[in-house]
Amino acid sequence: MNLERLPPAGRLGHHPYERMPPDPDLDPEGEAPAPEGRPEVLAAAAAASLRVPDAARVFDELPRASIVAVSRPDAGDITPMLLSYTIEVHYKQFRWRLYKKASEVLYLHFALKRREFLEEFHEKQEQVKEWLQNLGIGEHMPVVHDEDEADDVNVPPQSDESSIRNRNVPSSAVLPVIRPALGRQHSISDRAKVAMQEYLNHFFGNLDIVKSREVCKFLEVSCLSFLPEYGPKLKEDYVSVGHLPKIQKDRKKKCCSCGLFSCCKSNWQKVWVVLKPGFLALLEDPFDPKLLDVIIFDALPHMDINGEGQISLAKEIKERNPLHFGFQVSSGGRTIKLRTRSSTKVKDWVTAINAARQPPEGWCYPHRFGSFAPPRGLMEDGSMVQWFIDGQAAFEAIASSIEEAKSEIFITGWWLCPELYLRRPFQHHGSSRLDALLEARAKQGVQIYILLYKEVALALKINSLYSKQRLLNIHENVKVLRYPDHFSSGVYLWSHHEKIVIVDNQVCYIGGLDLCFGRYDSPEHKVTDYPPVIWPGRDYYNPRESEPNSWEDTMKDELDRTKYPRMPWHDVQCAIYGPPCRDVARHFVQRWNYAKRNKALNEQAIPLLMPHHHMVIPHYKGRSKEANGEAEGKQYNDKDVDVRKPVSSTSRASCQDVPLLLPQELEPQELSNGDLNVTDLDINHSDHLNKKSFNQPLLNRKAKLDSSHQDLPMRSFVDNLSPLEPSSIRHFDSSKVDRQHMDKKWWEMQERGDQVASVFDVGQVSPRATCRCQVVRSVGQWSAGTTHIEGSIHNAYFSLIEKAEHFVYIENQFFISGLSGDDMIKNRVLEALYRRILRAEREKRRFKAIIIIPLLPGFQGGIDDGGAASVRAIMHWQYRTICRGPNSILQNLFDVIGPKAHDYISFHGLRSHGKLCDGGPFVTNQIYIHSKLMIIDDRITLIGSANINDRSLLGSRDSEIT
Repeated sequence: MNLERLPPAGRLGHHPYERMPPDPDLDPEGEAPAPEGRPEVLAAAAAASLRVPDAARVFDELPRASIVAVSRPDAGDITPMLLSYTIEVHYKQFRWRLYKKASEVLYLHFALKRREFLEEFHEKQEQVKEWLQNLGIGEHMPVVHDEDEADDVNVPPQSDESSIRNRNVPSSAVLPVIRPALGRQHSISDRAKVAMQEYLNHFFGNLDIVKSREVCKFLEVSCLSFLPEYGPKLKEDYVSVGHLPKIQKDRKKKCCSCGLFSCCKSNWQKVWVVLKPGFLALLEDPFDPKLLDVIIFDALPHMDINGEGQISLAKEIKERNPLHFGFQVSSGGRTIKLRTRSSTKVKDWVTAINAARQPPEGWCYPHRFGSFAPPRGLMEDGSMVQWFIDGQAAFEAIASSIEEAKSEIFITGWWLCPELYLRRPFQHHGSSRLDALLEARAKQGVQIYILLYKEVALALKINSLYSKQRLLNIHENVKVLRYPDHFSSGVYLWSHHEKIVIVDNQVCYIGGLDLCFGRYDSPEHKVTDYPPVIWPGRDYYNPRESEPNSWEDTMKDELDRTKYPRMPWHDVQCAIYGPPCRDVARHFVQRWNYAKRNKALNEQAIPLLMPHHHMVIPHYKGRSKEANGEAEGKQYNDKDVDVRKPVSSTSRASCQDVPLLLPQELEPQELSNGDLNVTDLDINHSDHLNKKSFNQPLLNRKAKLDSSHQDLPMRSFVDNLSPLEPSSIRHFDSSKVDRQHMDKKWWEMQERGDQVASVFDVGQVSPRATCRCQVVRSVGQWSAGTTHIEGSIHNAYFSLIEKAEHFVYIENQFFISGLSGDDMIKNRVLEALYRRILRAEREKRRFKAIIIIPLLPGFQGGIDDGGAASVRAIMHWQYRTICRGPNSILQNLFDVIGPKAHDYISFHGLRSHGKLCDGGPFVTNQIYIHSKLMIIDDRITLIGSANINDRSLLGSRDSEIT
């Protein structure tokens, strides 16, 4: 018999039984050789109990149950064995219903009796064996084992007669269930209900019986049932699947029908399936948490299928064999087929899975912007946010979170360097090196999952293979995957560009910062470090001069510090807490599982992951406390209520409310009805374009604007607002923070003025504050295995810019975008800016778009160098976007409003300078803008990993998250 390794004690519970000492006569697989000339003899029944973890971990207190209803297949049929019982079970905060026939109750009773018999037999057998050994007669006592039922018998190695009696369910208790007392026909159900309730009370009042495997299976519970992080208990049962690799069974064990039907050679095998609100998990055994497969329910396109309005996750299928009853589940680009024992069970499964799809617990509803994740913070759900400017502040926070990790850490990035110091000066913070931090947590039992982008080695020098090898050598609890495999996937041009660190599903860091060399910096943006104090070895980084060419000694300088300055690195990172953090974790799990199936399907050391549960609040149901308060005594109306305005502002805002970036004489006015209607992105309405206000070149642009409808993917998902949904809810709305939750000490430090002592004093870190937010992303089939291409970041950019009232501030590594009708560049961020500026000119209101980008692309080589084709290409497309040619925004604005275009939009870069060393020359270098940030009216912010270009925004190319 194959003895499986017992899992270590952990959150799933502690195994109370000890493994029996190995028998020298057993073969390496744990099977006793069959003596010649007599029937095969297997291990003791006690050993069968070691085959799977103990079911006692499922219940630690008694559940409660009641009979809700009794039904008959036919009103005139009073056959007791055909009665069906609806049983409602309560355990802690969990509640579920079972539908059982009297025949299933009878089978349960026989199983309990068999267990009682084997326990008693084992006890007597051990006594005889001990007596024989005391007499010196035989060292090894042959034992009897019922191999066909081994999986269902969980016999403690030691038991006494009293404990066996405590677990006894008398046969007299089940007789009334099998044969209710005769009486009037209409009273048969009532008598059967009483009989069943009395029978259930026998084991629902005895924790020893409830813990048994037989009762646990009858109650349809498993080791995943009552883990709160995975959500409420829905449906569980055995089904058969045909897509999994063959589960290794005992090679000498065969089923009773194998000789006739060769069923053991079939690809179909029985597994335990657990349905949770966000996924379907497949287990080999209900009491072993090891996953065979997990199907994560994906956000599906909003399509009308069979008049239902949504795509069904599960549907019944017709089998050629009339004895087979099957259904299929489709999600995330995958379709798997399953079989059950009856058509009734098929219908139950299909109904349960499709019900799990629906709001508020489902994940297949296309939320605002077409995102997989709903808006958060509409109610008090614990959503909080915190931002960090530059690597010094962000790396310090990430290091602190890693040090406090208790269970698991998720990391993914475009480039990761294990030797990166997260705190500086590095000489005094050796323990803050990334590999040292991860090793310390891994030794404490924290599971660490790292997903690296596998680069095309000829194009990039980030050497992810080196990083993977270094990380895998840290500890066995560190799991690493690189993806994609370029030849097998056919993906050569696109990359995994997102940067994520998630700790315990409680805090998540997203933004532009990879955990790699060159990213650590402070607002001083020093260009020198001689002798090395802050940036050791290859961390003294200037990609315009040289990329790392060797990884043998990362503490060795790549650049001569006395000749070349480093390139300062400006970036922004964001920490989110609560439900939006688990949204990002769900995205990571989806990507990890997709990479696992494609690269490491048979690697046991690389597990599948399950997403943690949190309630999905549909955006049409969520309302803030402010909105609720305003609603009292006032009726909402789509036509006359501007829900974007802060609730407290019932009149015109004073000039003191205008951000400092705007002229102080500006007095904002209430927006017109036309400004609110951003659901329809076609601006060819009378309230959007007043033809009398523009000159003839604008009329020439009208043809381009007419085509914008087809240029924007997933238009129907962009801000389809209802009166109950505050449209100010974006990725980060800082104007709605709850001031009572802010750290007062932080504000005190801000008021010190000239006493700069920490990252708080220089404004690198915000207070942690409540927020309204939403996670958006760019993914597709190649990157995450999703059902459809999701470009919700692009949709969010367009919608937010169109709704801006005063200004748009953008920091981005690239600025490559197109106007409507541009066939070369597909993203329409530029079109949104163009429309918003024209509206400001038409309404004679001040508006400003400020764009900060790097002065030069961060690639090696001068502009005129022969090998600098990438530099020239990026500059060409950025100039084409900004000012050169008929597709640029400045030329189009000049055609309409003339020189006043510069009053509405401007472009900037940053530069720093310093001395190379004592007595050395002064040098200067650009500050490389790597952040991916947009701020709207000092109220709404987008922070993430997405650049403004087609690679990041279209969804079918680079994977991004914001």
